[in-house]
Amino acid sequence: MFEKDLMRGHRILVTGGGTGLGRAMSERFLQLGASVAICGRRKAVLDEAAQQMMRAHGGEVTTFAVDIRDAQAVEAMVDEIFAEGPLTGLVNNAAGNFISPTEALSSRAFDAIANIVFHGTFYVTNAVGRHWIDETRRAGGWKPGMPMNSVMSIIVTWVENGGPFVVPSAMSKAGIAAMTRSLATEWARYGIRLNAIGPGEIPTEGMSKRLNPGEEPGARSRAMNPMRRPGSMAELQNLAAFLMSGGCDWLTGQLVFMDGGNYLANGGNFYPLRDWTDEQWREARERIEAHNALDRAQRG
Repeated sequence: MFEKDLMRGHRILVTGGGTGLGRAMSERFLQLGASVAICGRRKAVLDEAAQQMMRAHGGEVTTFAVDIRDAQAVEAMVDEIFAEGPLTGLVNNAAGNFISPTEALSSRAFDAIANIVFHGTFYVTNAVGRHWIDETRRAGGWKPGMPMNSVMSIIVTWVENGGPFVVPSAMSKAGIAAMTRSLATEWARYGIRLNAIGPGEIPTEGMSKRLNPGEEPGARSRAMNPMRRPGSMAELQNLAAFLMSGGCDWLTGQLVFMDGGNYLANGGNFYPLRDWTDEQWREARERIEAHNALDRAQRG
């Protein structure tokens, strides 16, 4: 589908790049010739992912253990990356989410999502963007026809139609959508473009256990999606590669929803949960908490 070495010369930072969607996109960029930096909170997971990707595809993958909720830590990471050479791309993938009746959320639970998705995404985008803007100014400005730098963020279809039972995520991802559209116009003069992908259900370990606890991965899509299936990693990888490759630099400020038509057909993704009993919510909460505890143990 893509030319060999399509992304040769690209250097891309992927947040949350050690697992799930972030790792899949990182691997595709590496396959196409890019150098990749991945960051996340679990150093061991990042290093293992990097070694596996390089053994499979060659190339260079560097790792940074950082909590993107910490603005100073983000600044230090980005400074270190640019000290080795400029980035050409950023993928904002790191996120957190879980289902819950909104009235049951504590302020701490809300912040657990918003601090990663909303604040963290802005911290990384702004830190990288400032470096690009400074480089452009030192070079005498950007002019049409010159290469562009690219930011791509992972959002959700819920920014279009709301997200019952995932309100912290819906609110935070809507903020990223607004950032994408706003900075696409503000930063275009510096040769920076911004787009976002809203994928539907692509089963991963974290997503399945926090959003569909107790269900077989993909079962909901096979029952309700117009295409009767969930999405595949390869489909996300190919769309991300297209958006980051520079093959259509006039494309900016766009939200691309890839979900087999699900949000058009079924509205808010989690609306059917309105029929859950208190017992079903208790069981879901226990499963989510058990998975969170496992994550914390791995980080420790």
